[in-house]
Amino acid sequence: MFVGRKRHIQDLKQLMRKQSSSLVTCRGRRRIGKSRLIREFGQSAPVFLEFEGLAPRTDLCNADQLETFSQQLARQTILPKVTLDSWPQAFQLLSSVITKEWTVILLDEVSWLGGYDPDFPGHLKMAWDALNEEHSKLILVVCGSISAWIEENILQNTGFVGRTSWDIHLEELSLASCDLFWGKNRDKIDTSEKLTVLSVTGGIPKYLEEIDPGLSADENIQRLCFYPEGILFREFDQIFSDIFGKRSKTYREILHSLTSGSCSVSEISHALGKQRSGHMTAYLKDLILAGFIAKDNSFDPKSGRVIRTEKYRLKDNYSRFFLKCVEPQRARIEKGLVRSQIPAQLPGWNSLLGLQFENLVLGNIDTLTKLIGIGGTPVLSASPYFQKATARKKGCQIDLMVVTKHSLYVVEIKRRLKIGMGVVREVQEKVSRISPVAGRSIRTVLVYEGQLTAGLENEGYFDFIIPFGMLMR
Repeated sequence: MFVGRKRHIQDLKQLMRKQSSSLVTCRGRRRIGKSRLIREFGQSAPVFLEFEGLAPRTDLCNADQLETFSQQLARQTILPKVTLDSWPQAFQLLSSVITKEWTVILLDEVSWLGGYDPDFPGHLKMAWDALNEEHSKLILVVCGSISAWIEENILQNTGFVGRTSWDIHLEELSLASCDLFWGKNRDKIDTSEKLTVLSVTGGIPKYLEEIDPGLSADENIQRLCFYPEGILFREFDQIFSDIFGKRSKTYREILHSLTSGSCSVSEISHALGKQRSGHMTAYLKDLILAGFIAKDNSFDPKSGRVIRTEKYRLKDNYSRFFLKCVEPQRARIEKGLVRSQIPAQLPGWNSLLGLQFENLVLGNIDTLTKLIGIGGTPVLSASPYFQKATARKKGCQIDLMVVTKHSLYVVEIKRRLKIGMGVVREVQEKVSRISPVAGRSIRTVLVYEGQLTAGLENEGYFDFIIPFGMLMR
């Protein structure tokens, strides 16, 4: 089923109100639903044509990509299949079938499509210029999982300056949309059970589609991750190979360094036994663009400015779960010895759930701001906060700090079976270590999953106490 993405569909449909054609880029993590989004949008146009590149392999060449393009063009139009010698010829043939009706064309996995011709970006630019001049009712969508390729060859390419009308960077589904995958009986399923599944799948549509609502969270995770036939047992190696190819080993090592928490560039470099360099920064940027990690910049409450020191966070729940819980047991899983694995019995399961829970909340800040009454208020910053210890001040780490013009919201994100009064003391200590700029009040928020100690809600310290289930509504 197709859920969520209403805003993106509306944005794309609005392009049809223009009197000119539009070039659109769509990027994001593999399995995030990029192709599905464009297909759903394409149904609103009289004509929709779709072309997808072949996944890389050792014996593949540009002629193979052109052959596949010709086959796809013949299958979707009245044209016969022809042998194509170059991309200019392919694009010219494509132009010949475009009519005066609104037409949406999807070039999917464009980095695969043009990866064997170094001049492909230039050919695409010249083809777009010609299409743009001849057809006013055309939307060309360039889509890909290797977001760095789109960034380098289109968005930051001087040849495409002023030519892109819209850029979609697709993120995970909202928690409210994720909830729909449990079907009509979702209200009967406990929030903690849904959280356990989301701690493995995140908001990735393809993974959520594999959920069997009739099975428990443990049974779903066993079937998907700990059976050798399970999609999430095989998935990580496949997507990493498809996206990063021969360089996948380095990117994988970086993710490993982030599985236990956020790190700075220096800390990541040290963990990998490498010197901090521009290469490391480039690798991290690629992982951000590919949708696996996030860069968090703290907002200094005293100066009122963003702090230059940043930390990197593994925001992809599936990747962390695979690297910490599945990969170490790979050999046993392949032999069918782990089929009855119960997630709660995995080493470090509770600490892992805490990190996964934080990711889910940080990925739904828009929903959270509405729940604390600032949905219509300009937010200056919303990010985890890290304060280094110095001779004058103590160190401090806050799960999420939301800053508006007049308020600073200190958000504690907590997942435990039982949450006692100690959480009040924890947050009081954190608040005592920060000094907000004059004129900005501090408000405290607790986002939790678990059972609150009697009296905690009535204690009066937290301005807002939000159970995880409210984020899923």
